[in-house]
Amino acid sequence: MKLFVGLGNPGGKYVGHRHNIGFMAVDRIAADHGFGPWKSKFQGQIAEGRLGGQKTLLLKPETFMNRSGQSVGEAMRFYKLDSTDVTVFHDELDLAPGKVRVKAGGGHAGHNGLRSIHDHIGAAYDRVRLGIGHPGRKELVSGYVLHDFAKADEAWLDDVLRGVSDGAGLLADGDSGKFMNAVALRTAPPRSSNTRAAKPVPDAAPAQVEPPEDTRSPMQKLMDRFR
Repeated sequence: MKLFVGLGNPGGKYVGHRHNIGFMAVDRIAADHGFGPWKSKFQGQIAEGRLGGQKTLLLKPETFMNRSGQSVGEAMRFYKLDSTDVTVFHDELDLAPGKVRVKAGGGHAGHNGLRSIHDHIGAAYDRVRLGIGHPGRKELVSGYVLHDFAKADEAWLDDVLRGVSDGAGLLADGDSGKFMNAVALRTAPPRSSNTRAAKPVPDAAPAQVEPPEDTRSPMQKLMDRFR
């Protein structure tokens, strides 16, 4: 069994916050993969279903972000899971908006939700880091993460969530490489050569090629002028 945890804060006023992108990710997975209804358990909301070949439990802790580990630890103990069966989806300031990375184990990098999970189950769990970008200065971080995504973010955010959902079964089966490929097909789809051929750039300038370096001596250049 796999435990997929989305991090966020409970309550209507937090729904669209950048800090809640983890909740958004597991909500998308639940909706796209036919999971059962959300139920209150383990100090959070859970939904049960299958991803790939794995029975999977989705969990949204309702303990608020800085106590997320309480909920995760309770669910883990109930199902007798190992920390390596847990994957946490969370916002990542150190990745540009729309970037996604998978990480096995490691530090919490100051993320309050991860710090709490570390305290309760240790560090040997997997993470899906969902980039939201950084506001630029440390003192702006709290207001930035506890604020709704901007209107301009809607397109890339939808692509990321759909890509995560597309690859969720692969992630549950332990193939993080194919999971990342599934995300990339949504966030950075390959350009079709047919599309480029069908829409040529009008009056495009020819490619500029630098001339080869002239290595002749001054005497050779002078002699060549009179040939």
